[in-house]
Amino acid sequence: MCGIVGIVDIEASREPDRELLRRMNAVQHHRGPDEYSEYFEPGVALGHRRLSIIDLASGQQPMFNEDGSIAIVYNGEIYNYQAIARELLAAGHKFRTHCDTEVIVHAWEEWGQDCVTRFNGMFAFALWDRNQRTLFLGRDRLGKKPLYYVLLPGGHVAFASELKSIVVIPSLPRDLDEQAVEDYFAFGYIPDPKAIYRSVRKLPPAHTLRIRAGTPMAVPREYWDVRFEPRDDRSEAQLHEELLGRLRTATQIRLMSEVPLGAFLSGGVDSSAVVAMMAGGDSHAVNTCSIAFKDPSFDESEYAERVAQQYHTNHHVDMVDKDDFDLLDTLAGCYDEPFADSSAIPTYRVCQLARRHVTVALSGDGGDEVFAGYRRYRWHMKEEMVRAMMPGALRRPLFRGLGALYPKLDWAPRILRAKATLQGIARDSVQAYFHSVTLTTDAQRQALFAQPFRQRLAGYNAIGVFRDHARRGNHADALSLVQYLDFKTYLPGDILTKVDRASMAHSLEVRCPLLDYTLVEWAAGVPSRYKLRGGEGKLLFKRALEPHLPREILYRNKMGFAVPIGSWLRGPLRERTRTSLLEGVLPKTGIFAPKTVAMMVEEHQTGRRDFAAPLWSLLMFEAFLRKVTQP
Repeated sequence: MCGIVGIVDIEASREPDRELLRRMNAVQHHRGPDEYSEYFEPGVALGHRRLSIIDLASGQQPMFNEDGSIAIVYNGEIYNYQAIARELLAAGHKFRTHCDTEVIVHAWEEWGQDCVTRFNGMFAFALWDRNQRTLFLGRDRLGKKPLYYVLLPGGHVAFASELKSIVVIPSLPRDLDEQAVEDYFAFGYIPDPKAIYRSVRKLPPAHTLRIRAGTPMAVPREYWDVRFEPRDDRSEAQLHEELLGRLRTATQIRLMSEVPLGAFLSGGVDSSAVVAMMAGGDSHAVNTCSIAFKDPSFDESEYAERVAQQYHTNHHVDMVDKDDFDLLDTLAGCYDEPFADSSAIPTYRVCQLARRHVTVALSGDGGDEVFAGYRRYRWHMKEEMVRAMMPGALRRPLFRGLGALYPKLDWAPRILRAKATLQGIARDSVQAYFHSVTLTTDAQRQALFAQPFRQRLAGYNAIGVFRDHARRGNHADALSLVQYLDFKTYLPGDILTKVDRASMAHSLEVRCPLLDYTLVEWAAGVPSRYKLRGGEGKLLFKRALEPHLPREILYRNKMGFAVPIGSWLRGPLRERTRTSLLEGVLPKTGIFAPKTVAMMVEEHQTGRRDFAAPLWSLLMFEAFLRKVTQP
């Protein structure tokens, strides 16, 4: 696992700024502490930081083809690289190393931009072809590895694994993207392809970008998408057998490593399943890592311990105080953009623990998206049943009217918030799901933003992100629609971003068997009734695993990495919240309405309303602003 940077002159072949490239490379030292290197030729500067995992002796980058005309810097792992190498050898290509990086170089020579369709893995790479004067960027199908890029004034393209490497470029326009700000306060993260700066973009998952010198800037090209096309020709028993076979394969191919390897083990279904597959195929004890909370209402460690005992793992546990909010500023430095998922705190801690014992860790990320495990899917499908029974012309006015009569209970559990349910039924499916996952309502964002900023938004609403994906996507029913939306937004924008930055901050590589694209494709072909039935999510996955895990692991209520931000903001973070949000850099931006921010702080801290989500989002936004405005 590594970090990559580069600057390519697409208008001429001017001498590259070597010192600038070295600064860009240096600020992502954490992504690759083992080795670093740079390469320069007229019009091209490439940099690489290496975390050595495979072919420790000869995997240095940039790497070249035989005549040196093609250079690559690469971050990730191609798990099927040996099979591809055999195919390329048969076609006449010569290899000097035994690492997956060189496979990408020769695959480009053989198949051009379609080479990415051959790769099974997680990757972000930049390839320079001197003969074609072409820069080729590629990112993996699910978005596990990040890649930012920018067209700079003067005709240079810069790219990097993390935004912090691009921000050191003096000529970078630093105007905030108003739409990205709206997206952030809706979702808690900034969905691809936007970045917090208007000039910068993220290469979306499953996309490539081919830039040829002397031609206009190209647009990214999609090479894969998850397609929900259910097949109804298999029994449930057959599906169980197929699922376990694919899960074993996806896990086993991710065990290749020349450095210590282990797994995260939370005690939930997904991480426990990965550990079961690892232990079942290896004669050596698996290294497992989990964190425990002193507060039992947040602690899952006893369940992790049961799985560890069942599979005789070398289990490591760290006790974490639930009031671990001192990481707030550290996280702002890790993520480079505003990022409001508070579970980034325990994720950071479990990566910190794991790195003390291993260099590579397998995780259970992706199980909820692939097999429909989120609780919000169940609520959505219940609302969808009502929407399906009534035509919209009747349903919308009826349920809007009923919702207007019902008291607003933001503080109450979802089951008691009938107003939200009634309003959800009044909306169409995309609207309903958008409002079930957003951190703030449309009305809250409207009130939160100052009038001049709202005018600059020109009517833009973050729901447009969902609308665009829903229009382009392939989904068979209401459940696959919301799964698809999460595959395009929440998974790459939140879950995988959170894990990538937290792990790489500790120079730890994380691999996700449940996000093997062939497993994702297979699961998308399973009818929805096998995934969610009778209020039980991830049903097929759980039943297939019954021979391998106890029922108390498979069927207990989901906990997740929750942290008590509501009580923090009223207690130990009380003064910081007031100071950070009512004074300092935040009010000076002109983005926010001071009276609304003050009202939210006062109402939350007196206990009259629950504004935990918007206030935490504001705190993380303020921490980001301080990071970028510090000299």
